[in-house]
Amino acid sequence: MNKFTSFLAPLIKAYVFYQKASGHFNEASYEPNLILFDRYLKKQYPKATLLSQEMVDGWCHKRDTETNNSCRSRIYVVASFIRYLRKRGKIDVMEPDIPRKERSTYIPHSFTDAELVNFFRACDSLPSVSKTPDQRSRKITIPVFFRFLYSSGIRTNEARMLRVEDVDLCHGTINIRYSKGHSQHYVVLHDSMLKLLKIYDAAIRKQYPGRTYFFPARDNTFHTRKWVQTNFRKLWDKYNSSYATAYELRHHYAIENINRWTDEGFGFDAKLLYLSKSMGHSTLEATKYYYSLVPKMADILEEKTAMDFKSIVPEVNYEESNE
Repeated sequence: MNKFTSFLAPLIKAYVFYQKASGHFNEASYEPNLILFDRYLKKQYPKATLLSQEMVDGWCHKRDTETNNSCRSRIYVVASFIRYLRKRGKIDVMEPDIPRKERSTYIPHSFTDAELVNFFRACDSLPSVSKTPDQRSRKITIPVFFRFLYSSGIRTNEARMLRVEDVDLCHGTINIRYSKGHSQHYVVLHDSMLKLLKIYDAAIRKQYPGRTYFFPARDNTFHTRKWVQTNFRKLWDKYNSSYATAYELRHHYAIENINRWTDEGFGFDAKLLYLSKSMGHSTLEATKYYYSLVPKMADILEEKTAMDFKSIVPEVNYEESNE
């Protein structure tokens, strides 16, 4: 089935091919928004043959229900597509104005040990009798997938789209090829997680012997964002009453690492750099955000450094995807 069906479908397909070939295509966020733009064109302009400014502006204007950041996420790939067409002389339509970034006031959930024990107990308690391939795969995958997020701090989309070829079970390393901002990075697995992934790999390989993705879905594809959200919500709510999301396991990973620094000597620069690289942050500024979430860390930094604290950890305009 063709993903794109509007009059712009051939050009959209060419753009996607170009972006993938150049390694600048985020399948998790770009493709869904291109599909929505394509559907908008087909529905609103079924007889059109040329792209107009009215069409672009109609789709890209900021909606009443959107923040600047959510609007940016929705229209960024469309602006990139318009730029691609203009450079090749295909259209004379102007690129849409992209709203300025807004500083996020989001504070992630602070997990308690009891909540995490409850959650993973729910993951391990899926029914033993699995009648369908999807049910068998879910029982094998769920306990490992969410422990993988918890122990490595990677983004949910990085885990979903992780390919078999990028998981080195001999050396215990993960190659994250496509990340936020297209920043390739590596993650070193904890020994206990490496052992669990080896067990999982042997089990899932029997069901999907030639799989492309490490955590495969049906038809040799990767799991959707909705799959992660739905399973996390259902399992979290089984024993917990607070609200949390799967993505917040990433925040927990960062905060727990920083908490351990208070008792292991300082080494600020090295530890900050290691954490930043492991989490795939493009700048140290993004990693510094987590210091505001760690109790007493600001006081410890001021005590340990002779420099002004604000010159080390300035006000951070932090924007982290929820995937």
